[in-house]
Amino acid sequence: MVDEPYETAEYSGVLVLGDGIELPCGVMSDGTRLLSERAITKALGGKRGGAHWRRQKEGSRLPVYASANNLTPYINVGLADKLVSHRRWRAKGHGGNGAYGVDATALPDICEVYLSARRDGALTDSQMHIAQQAEILMTAIAKVGVIALVDEATGYQEVRQRNELQRLLNLYIAEELQPWVKRFPNEFYQQMFRLRGWDYSMLGIGGKKPRIVGKLTNEIVYERLPEGILDELRRRNPPADNGRRKHKHHQYLQEIGDEHLERIIQADIALMRASNSWTEFIRLLNRAYPKYGVQQGELDVDD
Repeated sequence: MVDEPYETAEYSGVLVLGDGIELPCGVMSDGTRLLSERAITKALGGKRGGAHWRRQKEGSRLPVYASANNLTPYINVGLADKLVSHRRWRAKGHGGNGAYGVDATALPDICEVYLSARRDGALTDSQMHIAQQAEILMTAIAKVGVIALVDEATGYQEVRQRNELQRLLNLYIAEELQPWVKRFPNEFYQQMFRLRGWDYSMLGIGGKKPRIVGKLTNEIVYERLPEGILDELRRRNPPADNGRRKHKHHQYLQEIGDEHLERIIQADIALMRASNSWTEFIRLLNRAYPKYGVQQGELDVDD
């Protein structure tokens, strides 16, 4: 058998499941999370894995734990693709020939193959112990959590969060300052002043708004955008010496950000119309457009 080229994982670690189950894992440069195929074989009750098992199953690209004919009806195309698309990898800074890796999201599906076959009475006596191990694994790990567990084990979690923030910034924030266009209808401020008990006429024609209006606008509009967007707008549009910002925050938004901003502004106006007090409005807004990363019960309501 000719050795296949290996890849070096960007992040690597050991995923510990239950009592004594250890699965070496890695996050590859394309974001794919891999689990050691040999370790999966061992976790399912096998004694050896990797290339050894592939040699034992001539003509089959599936690992030995998935290549029995009686399991075929339980292996869907998606799982089969993950199992045959094995990748040879090793941890960064480690020598050796590397190991075969299986897409981490396949692990719960592999377990379900055996559990479904057992329910149908389709397993042989020699396969029953594998089903028992599969049940142990399924108890220790939920499919929705496998990515997070691998990321935590490899240290990739913080990098993933930074990458997600950068992706959002790229979608929402324009590279260059955009020309000023009126984004906030007069009614937005009329309703705000009504609910705060302020005299809207004090603004006059072209009058400057009190600074608290900017603070409230941040609270009911910009803080409802995805987490990190307002921080980036503040970074790009800092206050001048007089305490006021040279530009409007929305001048730094591009199309997707503009559309989201518009939806929030229109929702604000509709909810303010329906409210008799600022407190009532904020409660309605928190329900319709909660601040990102804040539980509804944690939001302060200030008259």
